[in-house]
Amino acid sequence: MSYQEGLNWIHERMKFGIKPGVRRMEWMLGRLENPERNINGIHVVGTNGKGSTVSYMRNALNRNGYTVGTFTSPYIETFNERISVDGTPISDDDIVHLVNIVKPVSEALEAETDLGTATEFEIITMMMFVYFGSVRSVDYVVVEAGLGAKNDSTNVFQPIMTVLTSIGLDHTSILGDTLLDIAKDKSGVIKPGVPLVFSVKDDVSRDYIHTVLEENHAKGVELNRDIIMIPENGEFQFQYGSYDFQDIRLGMPGRHQKENASLAIAALIELHERGRAVLDWNLMIKAIEEATWPGRIETISEDPLVIIDGAHNNEAVEALVDTIGKQHPDKKITVLFSAIEGKPLAAMLEKLEGMADAFNVTDFDFPKALPKAAIYEKVKHPRRAMVDDYIQFIEDFEGDLLLATGSLYFISEIKQYYNRKRR
Repeated sequence: MSYQEGLNWIHERMKFGIKPGVRRMEWMLGRLENPERNINGIHVVGTNGKGSTVSYMRNALNRNGYTVGTFTSPYIETFNERISVDGTPISDDDIVHLVNIVKPVSEALEAETDLGTATEFEIITMMMFVYFGSVRSVDYVVVEAGLGAKNDSTNVFQPIMTVLTSIGLDHTSILGDTLLDIAKDKSGVIKPGVPLVFSVKDDVSRDYIHTVLEENHAKGVELNRDIIMIPENGEFQFQYGSYDFQDIRLGMPGRHQKENASLAIAALIELHERGRAVLDWNLMIKAIEEATWPGRIETISEDPLVIIDGAHNNEAVEALVDTIGKQHPDKKITVLFSAIEGKPLAAMLEKLEGMADAFNVTDFDFPKALPKAAIYEKVKHPRRAMVDDYIQFIEDFEGDLLLATGSLYFISEIKQYYNRKRR
């Protein structure tokens, strides 16, 4: 099997959609002698901020001499980056090797059980557990959940630490349409005796999380209760217990990134305190300051100024609008927007339109991408337009600032175009 044949087989599974639940994963992992039991795993869940938090933790552990595997989604530049070691995507040969292991097991699942066919995300999750549990040993594996937590394909291992970055209204058709519904799903990541570092701003949801923590005799470390983050201009101060770190200046902008970094720092402190890691605090902070994550308020061109951001729900758009407003208060902003099905489109558009001097909508080649006409009819901005060729639109842009946003899959296409252009 070639690399492309392996990728094609994986992507063909997309037609089986999303199937919440872990029974298929448990069956397949059992057939493979449970490689997920061989990892020191840190589970990161949440509506927004997962990828950045993974990056902060990975960078800090790397700087302290540890090898770190990561599992993230979706990919921005190359499929292989979903499974990485110390920030480097695994090789094409590794992908082929993993497909050859997982494919027969997925076929046996369908032939021997009534559990149905494994989905694309289940296949990729299986590949990750096989890689880090059987093929390539690392000190830690930081696992980013996909959709939700309780019934997510990643929720089949016993972590040494869990992190809940946020709770917001996303994937409501699957997870529920209230914040409490979302909190109930996210709380499914809580395991007996395993600490949870978390940020939940809604009072009812926060109370529910604390109840589940108590039931599981698990320690909760909460932002704005146990963790104090004090923003000071472009820097921030972090306090947790006896730990006090001053003048932290991140490479990723926005208050939301200060919060994500604070969760990562607290989780790392907990690992240290529990004897799970030995950390030099100066190295940790330096690594967190230097951490980056593609597609998060990322400047891909300076002249003209083009910024991409994968904001794809209300909370992410709010953070984006706040950050861009503070970073570029005097610039006229042109928005280029596209999105996939199932998003709170009207609310997202309203927030972005409020900052835009001009508003453009487009579509892109992705199975769940919304037609541009469907987006356009919801736009109320007086200077609105539909764009057929978004690449050409970007090439022709001559304004102050072009902001492309609305979907991680959309900005991934733009990022890959710029990568090809620079070769």
